[in-house]
Amino acid sequence: MIEPGTYAWPPTPIPTERLVLRASEARDRAAFIELFASPDVGTYIGGAQPRDELERAVPEVPGRRPGCFVVELDGTMIGMITLDPRGAERRGHVRPEAGEAELGYLFLREAWGRGYAFEACAAALGWFADARPGEPVVLSTRTANDRAMRLAAKLGFTEVERFEEYGADQWFGVRASATRTG
Repeated sequence: MIEPGTYAWPPTPIPTERLVLRASEARDRAAFIELFASPDVGTYIGGAQPRDELERAVPEVPGRRPGCFVVELDGTMIGMITLDPRGAERRGHVRPEAGEAELGYLFLREAWGRGYAFEACAAALGWFADARPGEPVVLSTRTANDRAMRLAAKLGFTEVERFEEYGADQWFGVRASATRTG
C-alpha cells in the first residue's frame, strides 16, 4: 500500500471516458473472488486460488486499503489497480532505499481486449503523479505475458532489467513521474 501523507485516501472517484476508479465496497466482494479464482486471470500470477478458500478468507469489503482502486464499468467491478511499495527483499529497484510504488492490475477475463487496462492504469498513474510528484512507478511482469509487456510500453515504462523470480523470467521497468498537466 502507498503510505498516505500528502493526499487523502480514499480519493474522490476518478472518472475516465468509460470507467470509474474508486475505493472498494462490499458489493465488490463477488468480483474480487472471481478475479482470484479465475484460471485465466491467474495464468501469470501463480495460478487460480480455490474458490471455497476465497469465500472463507475474503473480507466483507476486500481491497479496502490505500493504493487499491476498484475499476468499475457501468456500476460493476471489472478489475482492480494497485499501487503498492515494492518490497526491499525483491529484485528490481530504481532507488537504493527501495519501496518504489509498483503498479499492479487484474481484470476479469470478459474485460480483456477492450483497452480498459490501459485506460484505468493511465488514470491511476495520473492520480499518482498528482499525489506524489516526481516519484517513480515501477512494474514487473513475466516476459511470457505479451499483453502486459505491450501495456507497459504503451503506458511509458522503460526496461531497467530482466531477472528470474517466482520460477519465471521477469521484465522490470520504470516510469518516471511528473506532475500531470491538464
